[in-house]
Amino acid sequence: MPKFGLGKGLESLIPKKPTQPTSEEEVKPEIITEEEKPGAVGKEEVIQVDIEKISPNPQQPRKNFDESTLKELADSIKEHGIVQPLVVTKIGEDQFQLITGERRWQAAKLADLVQVPAIVREASEQQKLELSIIENIQRSDLNPMERARAYKRLVSEFGLTQEEVGKKLAKSRVAITNTLRLFNLPEEVQQAVLEGKLSEGHAKAILSLDTEAEQLALFRKVVLHNLSVRDVERGVHKIKGYFRKKIKDPYLQDLEKKLEETLGTKVNIKKRKEGGEIVIDFYSDEEMNGIIDKIVGEETEL
Repeated sequence: MPKFGLGKGLESLIPKKPTQPTSEEEVKPEIITEEEKPGAVGKEEVIQVDIEKISPNPQQPRKNFDESTLKELADSIKEHGIVQPLVVTKIGEDQFQLITGERRWQAAKLADLVQVPAIVREASEQQKLELSIIENIQRSDLNPMERARAYKRLVSEFGLTQEEVGKKLAKSRVAITNTLRLFNLPEEVQQAVLEGKLSEGHAKAILSLDTEAEQLALFRKVVLHNLSVRDVERGVHKIKGYFRKKIKDPYLQDLEKKLEETLGTKVNIKKRKEGGEIVIDFYSDEEMNGIIDKIVGEETEL
């Protein structure tokens, strides 16, 4: 079985011709149409496969395909053909399963194509998932909740660490961790992110609240009043400030104030009977790196 260079993206899977476009929207020369005879792209043989003999990738993390953009792509395919071949694996006698290219496959069906250009590769279930994630991330097609679900599958089903997931997908471990934190949101809020009704910035701000009741209350306020991310952040600070004043003793409040002045962000000290924790808020990777720099005393890049 050939090895895939997953951390390097799709370029390592499908060698590109010098003038080949990078997306369906950039329909230029070097087009592969359904009438062309099988050829080769680099060392990868391109064959014509009957569209009805292809089944979808069960590991595809993207579940929602916008009908209007699919129709636009179908119209482009009718006029120009398919620019980049699909990647499939053989699953039986004259039967294939998609590895990457489901959007092109769906659009080709809308365009009434009988055959589509494809490269046949061997791939494990894990590799199918990894390649589908890479394709969608490179095209920015996965929403935050779809990414979180895909990362979680790589961790839970295939036993990868968050650091290993990051290396395979060319993401930092911190980025993987922050995306997985979306599962700490109430189900109602997760669904809103999945449906595109709530942005990742809104979700991360809501996540900084301590209880599910607080998170749901702020989420519903966001939906009702169409609040911006900055509005949500101010709401979070107001809620946290209110409860700190209610429960904190003066000594802890003084420590929090000193830390906030030093770090330039909100700090919450939670003291228990024995021990406790210090929670430091941040709202972007840049702000996080700045806080870490102040703590460790040197420039840090994660």
